Amino acid sequence: MSYAGEFAGLATALCWTATALSFQFASRRIGSVSVNLIRLVFAFVFYLIYGKIFTGHWLPVDAPVKAWVYLSISGFIGFVLGDFFLFKSYEFISSKISMLIMTLAPPIAAILGWFMMGEVFTLMNTVGMMLVLGGVSMVVLKKEKGKENGKRQMRYPIKGILFAFGGAVGQGVGAVFSKIGMGDYDPFASSQIRVITGIVGFTLLITFLKRWKILYKGISDKKASRALVIGSFFGPFLGVSLGMVAFKHTTVGIASTLMATVPVFILLPSHLIMKEKLTLNEVAGAVVAVAGIGVFFL
Repeated sequence: MSYAGEFAGLATALCWTATALSFQFASRRIGSVSVNLIRLVFAFVFYLIYGKIFTGHWLPVDAPVKAWVYLSISGFIGFVLGDFFLFKSYEFISSKISMLIMTLAPPIAAILGWFMMGEVFTLMNTVGMMLVLGGVSMVVLKKEKGKENGKRQMRYPIKGILFAFGGAVGQGVGAVFSKIGMGDYDPFASSQIRVITGIVGFTLLITFLKRWKILYKGISDKKASRALVIGSFFGPFLGVSLGMVAFKHTTVGIASTLMATVPVFILLPSHLIMKEKLTLNEVAGAVVAVAGIGVFFL
């Protein structure tokens, strides 16, 4: 029995762990909008090289019209809107907390699939979603000090939490459109279409916000640039493409569950590399949230 989809799902989680830490570092140095466009341009170069070597085409010129339409929608929602919010959250909270909140993406995708494609939403789905919400709540909420029955309040900046939630919505919605658009088409070429849409979207956004000077300044930051190259390779190039491979070779549920293990994988690197304090609440919350994803797709 082949487990290509399952291995691809786990590899995706590892890639996203590396890219989350890299982009957290870069976003805090040069800003989230600049990071988004630069990393997509780097990723686009990787796709050009891959396409020429393995398909003979620099661009996905053989993609059907349906693929271009749905994958472009996915790229706009997932990359432009979703990643804009996710990367913005890095400016307020750490990537490990953002990645934990991103575990809400698979349930969001499943709920949307229920509305858009008539997919079944069961009692186990509801239980799994409650576990995910419980795991996230364990980490982001705390009791008021000195009050045994005090109200719960945010442990982290509310802006960061809301931006990360926006990223989860973008990723969840984008995943549905990716699945529809890819069909039997090549996963890497499918991802390239999404990246092209992302580049166009962020180019327009930076022009509207008049951020080109900030972008040029960010390119000259050597430390940020190194982090961007690493993050771009493991994120929008290898990670996203492996995610598409996972969706193609196994069920959406299994792929989403394995890809949602990032909050667990990221705990140790964030402590060792980023020197962030690791708490019992964070470990327990991450495990409960990932377990919830597993239950959700049983």
